Amino acid sequence: MYTEFFGLSAKPFDLLPNPKFLYLSKGHRKALSYLQYGVQEHAGFTLLTGEVGSGKTTLLRDIINKISHDTTLAMIFNTRVESQQLIAMINEDFGLQVDGKNKAQLLSDLNDFLLKECSEGRQPIIIVDEAQNLSEDGLEEIRLLSNLEADSFKLVQIILVGQPELKQLIAKPSLRQLRQRISISCHLNPLNREETEEYIFHRLATVGNRNCVTFLDGVIDRIYRFSGGVPRLINLICDFLLLSAFVEESREIDLELVNDAVSELSFEDASLLSGDFEKEAQPHQRLQNASSTDERLARIEENYAKLNATRSEQEAILERLSSQGSILEYLINQQQSQFGRIEEQLKKTAAQIDRLRAAVLSDGKRSVQQEPLHFDEVLKKNC
Repeated sequence: MYTEFFGLSAKPFDLLPNPKFLYLSKGHRKALSYLQYGVQEHAGFTLLTGEVGSGKTTLLRDIINKISHDTTLAMIFNTRVESQQLIAMINEDFGLQVDGKNKAQLLSDLNDFLLKECSEGRQPIIIVDEAQNLSEDGLEEIRLLSNLEADSFKLVQIILVGQPELKQLIAKPSLRQLRQRISISCHLNPLNREETEEYIFHRLATVGNRNCVTFLDGVIDRIYRFSGGVPRLINLICDFLLLSAFVEESREIDLELVNDAVSELSFEDASLLSGDFEKEAQPHQRLQNASSTDERLARIEENYAKLNATRSEQEAILERLSSQGSILEYLINQQQSQFGRIEEQLKKTAAQIDRLRAAVLSDGKRSVQQEPLHFDEVLKKNC
């Protein structure tokens, strides 16, 4: 909607985890290196954790895009399942038949498949996203999959991805065997103030114009304070700010616009977000005091969706009004054109009347007053 106004090829702050927009902060670069190393070295278990909206899925998709063609991949996103359902989902994602098979048959099929893949020079990888939702039984089932091995190497590599609660879950004494199998572990922290600014301009530059809008003094600070450096929250507020600037036909974003956006997105008093920006820990403390990060994010995303729906309705009304205005303008132009033609015709008629009068008077045989009927007939004939 606003991309043409700002000269952009696409929305820079879309919420979809598109690896094209991947911004490598210090933490993201480190995590990416660890994941790449784990894939290249066929590490048994790799653990990636981070807060909601920190960029875990975007990082994963970047890794997937760069995985070589000799890799076979199974990705599991629905983790609120029983252990047998989990195995069935893995087999199904690998393209195996699962209907009517019990757990033992599923595991046997999976083992045969992994052996076949490795014998043909392919590397099987299982990625489990949102792994914090797995039960202890589910995590233990994942651990047992790592026991599927040939004489000198593991048959499958497993990457567990989840929120910080996943690390707490794995820390339980009952899962110590799983914990001991994890060879690579990395955590994504929120961006700091400088990284937040770089992130915003990086996404603008990715779609064509990092200078399409001017952020006035204090605006980036306010965005950082609101988002706590969480990329998804940064995307939410920046998308809303660009939309608001577009509506106002402005290429500048000031503090008033940010305060309005914060109030609409979070239903919080924007004045609460003013203050000292020097302490980087302070945004995280405020986020935790208000509610947990995931609850806050869910609430803000819900408000964002509602506001987007309202904006879409307003846009549709404006488009209809614009269309009606174009039709009205066309009709007015048509009327003016018709009036112009009528005016020309009247001028021609007046000229003809003047010529007739001059001819009658110069003849001297009749007057217009004596023979009005004859004059009217002549006038009618000539008009």
